[in-house]
Amino acid sequence: MKTKYLSSVLVIALCAGMSFGSFAQEKKKETVGETVDKTGKAIGKTATKVGNKTAEVTVKGGAKVVDQTYKGMMAPDGTNVYIDGKNRKYYINKKGAKIYLKASQIRKRP
Repeated sequence: MKTKYLSSVLVIALCAGMSFGSFAQEKKKETVGETVDKTGKAIGKTATKVGNKTAEVTVKGGAKVVDQTYKGMMAPDGTNVYIDGKNRKYYINKKGAKIYLKASQIRKRP
Protein backbone atom coordinates (compact mmCIF):
# COMPACT_ATOMS: atom_id res chain seq x y z
CA MET A 1 0.00 0.00 0.00
CA LYS A 2 2.80 2.43 0.89
CA THR A 3 4.59 1.70 -2.39
CA LYS A 4 1.45 2.31 -4.40
CA TYR A 5 0.80 5.58 -2.55
CA LEU A 6 4.41 6.68 -2.92
CA SER A 7 4.50 5.93 -6.65
CA SER A 8 1.25 7.84 -7.27
CA VAL A 9 2.65 10.86 -5.37
CA LEU A 10 5.81 10.60 -7.45
CA VAL A 11 3.83 10.54 -10.72
CA ILE A 12 1.80 13.57 -9.64
CA ALA A 13 4.97 15.45 -8.70
CA LEU A 14 6.57 14.63 -12.05
CA CYS A 15 3.51 15.82 -13.97
CA ALA A 16 3.39 19.03 -11.97
CA GLY A 17 7.10 19.60 -12.58
CA MET A 18 6.70 19.08 -16.32
CA SER A 19 3.82 21.51 -16.53
CA PHE A 20 5.75 24.22 -14.66
CA GLY A 21 8.79 23.57 -16.84
CA SER A 22 6.81 24.05 -20.00
CA PHE A 23 5.63 27.48 -18.84
CA ALA A 24 9.17 28.59 -18.11
CA GLN A 25 10.38 27.73 -21.60
CA GLU A 26 7.64 29.56 -23.43
CA LYS A 27 8.92 32.63 -25.28
CA LYS A 28 6.87 35.69 -26.01
CA LYS A 29 6.96 36.53 -29.68
CA GLU A 30 6.87 40.18 -30.67
CA THR A 31 4.33 41.39 -33.10
CA VAL A 32 5.34 43.41 -36.13
CA GLY A 33 3.95 46.57 -34.54
CA GLU A 34 6.07 46.19 -31.42
CA THR A 35 9.21 45.65 -33.49
CA VAL A 36 8.47 48.73 -35.56
CA ASP A 37 7.91 50.79 -32.39
CA LYS A 38 11.27 49.70 -30.94
CA THR A 39 13.06 50.39 -34.19
CA GLY A 40 11.37 53.77 -34.54
CA LYS A 41 12.40 54.77 -31.02
CA ALA A 42 15.98 53.67 -31.62
CA ILE A 43 16.14 55.63 -34.87
CA GLY A 44 14.65 58.67 -33.13
CA LYS A 45 17.22 58.57 -30.32
CA THR A 46 20.08 58.18 -32.77
CA ALA A 47 18.79 61.00 -34.96
CA THR A 48 18.59 63.27 -31.91
CA LYS A 49 22.17 62.44 -30.92
CA VAL A 50 23.44 63.07 -34.44
CA GLY A 51 21.51 66.34 -34.66
CA ASN A 52 22.88 67.57 -31.33
CA LYS A 53 26.46 66.70 -32.28
CA THR A 54 26.09 68.38 -35.68
CA ALA A 55 24.74 71.54 -34.04
CA GLU A 56 27.57 71.54 -31.48
CA VAL A 57 30.30 71.16 -34.12
CA THR A 58 28.72 73.81 -36.36
CA VAL A 59 28.37 76.40 -33.61
CA LYS A 60 31.90 75.72 -32.32
CA GLY A 61 33.31 76.13 -35.83
CA GLY A 62 31.52 79.43 -36.23
CA ALA A 63 32.67 80.62 -32.83
CA LYS A 64 36.31 79.87 -33.65
CA VAL A 65 36.06 81.94 -36.83
CA VAL A 66 33.96 84.88 -35.58
CA ASP A 67 34.71 85.13 -31.84
CA GLN A 68 37.87 85.07 -29.75
CA THR A 69 38.86 82.18 -27.52
CA TYR A 70 39.50 83.15 -23.90
CA LYS A 71 43.01 81.73 -23.50
CA GLY A 72 43.90 79.88 -20.31
CA MET A 73 40.29 79.77 -19.11
CA MET A 74 37.59 77.11 -19.19
CA ALA A 75 33.86 76.80 -18.67
CA PRO A 76 32.30 74.86 -15.76
CA ASP A 77 32.14 71.72 -17.94
CA GLY A 78 35.81 72.02 -18.99
CA THR A 79 35.29 73.32 -22.54
CA ASN A 80 36.64 76.50 -24.15
CA VAL A 81 35.27 79.92 -23.30
CA TYR A 82 34.58 82.31 -26.19
CA ILE A 83 34.23 86.12 -26.19
CA ASP A 84 31.69 87.61 -28.58
CA GLY A 85 31.62 91.11 -30.15
CA LYS A 86 29.87 92.58 -27.11
CA ASN A 87 32.58 91.26 -24.75
CA ARG A 88 30.24 88.60 -23.33
CA LYS A 89 31.79 85.26 -22.35
CA TYR A 90 30.08 81.99 -23.29
CA TYR A 91 30.64 78.29 -23.92
CA ILE A 92 28.86 75.84 -26.18
CA ASN A 93 27.02 72.94 -24.56
CA LYS A 94 26.47 69.41 -25.92
CA LYS A 95 23.33 70.47 -27.80
CA GLY A 96 25.05 73.34 -29.61
CA ALA A 97 23.54 76.16 -27.55
CA LYS A 98 25.57 79.17 -26.42
CA ILE A 99 25.51 79.40 -22.62
CA TYR A 100 26.57 82.83 -21.37
CA LEU A 101 28.72 82.90 -18.24
CA LYS A 102 29.15 85.14 -15.23
CA ALA A 103 32.68 86.08 -14.26
CA SER A 104 32.44 83.78 -11.21
CA GLN A 105 31.72 80.74 -13.41
CA ILE A 106 34.92 81.00 -15.47
CA ARG A 107 37.87 78.98 -14.14
CA LYS A 108 41.58 78.85 -14.95
CA ARG A 109 42.87 75.83 -16.83
CA PRO A 110 45.10 73.60 -14.70
